[in-house]
Amino acid sequence: MTDGWDGILDEGEVILWQGRPDAGLVLGAANIVSGAFGLFFAGFALFWMVMAAQGGGFFWMFGLLHFGVGLSIALGPIFGGAFIRRRTWYTLTDKRAFVAIDLPVKGKSLDSYPINDNTTITFEEAGLSTIHFAKGRRYRGFKKRIGPIGFERIPDGRAVYRMIRDVQKGQSDA
Repeated sequence: MTDGWDGILDEGEVILWQGRPDAGLVLGAANIVSGAFGLFFAGFALFWMVMAAQGGGFFWMFGLLHFGVGLSIALGPIFGGAFIRRRTWYTLTDKRAFVAIDLPVKGKSLDSYPINDNTTITFEEAGLSTIHFAKGRRYRGFKKRIGPIGFERIPDGRAVYRMIRDVQKGQSDA
């Protein structure tokens, strides 16, 4: 499990768990609101393009930008989150938690978050669990906002939560 970790892990640091988030589509209340607004925006742009096309010429093409923006507002949060999760990897060691993301334009990033007795941990248990252990800047839509950071939508959440609590208490079975 330590292949590729040379120069990243501290001396004696041991990997306890590695996993990936579920990459399925998620439809929540916020997605429905932004989706409705985006569809309205795209629909108005489509109406405008049809009306402008009746006048002849290529003036109607100026509406394509607005139509595309409307579709991205409507569909971006649904498909964008799944796309990012498909390209995300998680690692827990006996000292830190790592979140790695590999995006086509942005490239690879590896962020580490220390786990100690001052770390606030939240655990949301469901079919797919989420464990937050830090706050930081994350992209939400087109803006960077402060939000919780952690292992999201993992199938073995209870076991990983127990490992994080053990690391936090200094009782890791590494």
